[in-house]
Amino acid sequence: MKLKILLVLCLLSNIVSAQFVTNSKRVADVYYLNKEYYAAAEYYKKALQISPDSSGFVVPYGFESKLKQESPKKEDYEYNVFQLAESLRQYKNFTDAEKWYAIAKDFNNPKYILSTFWYGVTLRANQNYTEAISAFETFQKKYRASDEYAARAKTEIASCKFALYEVSHPRLFKLGRLKNDINQAGSNYTPLLRGNNFYFTSSRPVNSTGKNVVLSDGKNASKVTRKQTPYVNAIYETSGNPLTGSISIKKIPTSNKDKELATPAFLPNGKVMFITGWSAKETRKIYQLTSASVTGKDWSEPIELGGNINVKGFNAMQPSVSKNGKYLIFSSDRPGGHGKYDLWYCAIRPDGSLGQAINMGNTINTSGDEEAPYYNVKTKKLLYSSNGKVGLGGFDFYESDGDFDSWSEPRNLGYPFNSSKDDLYFTPLDDADVEGYISSDRESLCCLEIFHLKREYLSIRGRILDCKDGKPLENAVVTLADSLQQFKFTTGADGQYNFRVNSNRQLKITAEKAQYFTKNLSYSYDQLAQKDTLFSEEICLIPYKKDEAIVLKDVLYEFDKAELTADSKVKMDYLYNILVDNPKIEIELSSHTDSKGTPAYNLDLSDRRAKSCVDYLLAKGIPENRMKSKGYGMTKPVAPNKLPNGKDNPAGRALNRRTEFKVTKD
Repeated sequence: MKLKILLVLCLLSNIVSAQFVTNSKRVADVYYLNKEYYAAAEYYKKALQISPDSSGFVVPYGFESKLKQESPKKEDYEYNVFQLAESLRQYKNFTDAEKWYAIAKDFNNPKYILSTFWYGVTLRANQNYTEAISAFETFQKKYRASDEYAARAKTEIASCKFALYEVSHPRLFKLGRLKNDINQAGSNYTPLLRGNNFYFTSSRPVNSTGKNVVLSDGKNASKVTRKQTPYVNAIYETSGNPLTGSISIKKIPTSNKDKELATPAFLPNGKVMFITGWSAKETRKIYQLTSASVTGKDWSEPIELGGNINVKGFNAMQPSVSKNGKYLIFSSDRPGGHGKYDLWYCAIRPDGSLGQAINMGNTINTSGDEEAPYYNVKTKKLLYSSNGKVGLGGFDFYESDGDFDSWSEPRNLGYPFNSSKDDLYFTPLDDADVEGYISSDRESLCCLEIFHLKREYLSIRGRILDCKDGKPLENAVVTLADSLQQFKFTTGADGQYNFRVNSNRQLKITAEKAQYFTKNLSYSYDQLAQKDTLFSEEICLIPYKKDEAIVLKDVLYEFDKAELTADSKVKMDYLYNILVDNPKIEIELSSHTDSKGTPAYNLDLSDRRAKSCVDYLLAKGIPENRMKSKGYGMTKPVAPNKLPNGKDNPAGRALNRRTEFKVTKD
């Protein structure tokens, strides 16, 4: 609340009455055209005759009925309501924007048809996912154009459904907003660790000279003046532990007072820093600074990089250097990309010069924006943010495996790594990216803030045993897979396996070894949540040899009948699970009788019994071409039906009345 009040008071103190125009609507339009969205919103509120600062407000009583009046002012009211909603959204005040779009979406004037789309966006940003889906579906019904908004509505619906699942099944991450002076008024973002120093970008207010700035509508028909904004992006250096309150913060000085600076990145030698720089009317460009000291003192003035990075008339921003110093990765809207902002990279030569920029391809880049890259050379993983894929909303973090020649399909890192708003700029505390910092506006009304993040892990261990003798199995391959990736482990003489995974959903363990049936174990999110951070499973594998019969114990039938008993159906599920876990094998399922009865009768009975077993498996979904049934009657006894003295042998007959299967193809 303290940050919010400071932000409101400071911005309001810098919105001055229009010197050239006095009509609130016209003043608001000038601010809006100049992307001064906070000031624009305040003047649209004045035009609507509501309180200037309405954070957390309720739409005034009777306001909607006032709009419905057929009067000359209706058009102005509708315009101001829509523009107020637009202004609030543009500076990320989704809470208030949602309420004004809720009114604007019912306007009949076609010029406001996008209100329903943006209403859905604000609902999604405010985590009202179910209502957002309804809003986007309503938009689809009444919007006839086939353009970017039609495509985005589909993606937004998919994202809301994805978010509903993610929020109800949190992944193994812990996040916490930094409580010290790193997060002050304005935006605080691009955390970066180098040695013992912590760098970040902030637009926190600085002392203003009080200089007046003239803004116009572009046609010079309307002008306003305002004081120069105190919210200027600059790079700050912090000594001390960012997780504590005992820190000192200093601004990295530069003599160029007209440029805003952001997103520092360093070569491994610590003597070269890349930054993004821009002024009010210019595109963003990447600059290089040098220092004679490894500690980064006395930086030179920023020097603009050449045309291989900065293409005239286009933006280049957010430089990131791989830890081995071989690659510079950045975001740009230059020609040759796949969407708006794409990720590009270039080689950093041994002498420090930069090679030609290369697009990172359409596996990484989308029709939307890709920003804030970070590449770990040790794990060969690219972490970046995109708003062009299905996600939780705004910019989400995605991870891809690759080496700049090819990339795996990016994985959304889910909730709570990502939120319904913007999540960007990861920097690690270790080589494995277990712990680090990100920027997010998830807890802010308007601005990015810096959060500490730590991955948590689930330890999964156990042993693979032989089901027949209970001994450990060596060289068994154990695969652990979730919905996105898999890991393999080969057991030693002790049969033990061990995994440490940053996943808690839809885990599947597969154990396999030659001449043993493969076995799968699956775990749901709820099962894993009950197992805390460690669980152990002993898995036994059943040995088999091709064309060697295996008896299905306790598979019984009613006397003189072929139908399986209820209990026998449960026993048949043993074979069903083997067939499911081993989808390539084919079997012969056979039935046998003792010597009581005629050979013809026993052969017919055993045929019908074997077929009854196959029919049961067919009904459960096993393909017919994987099974065949055969009755052998009394022709293949495994024990004597009579004792040597000629008396009846009940124990032997019981062994002969059996159901078996054998693998005919593996």
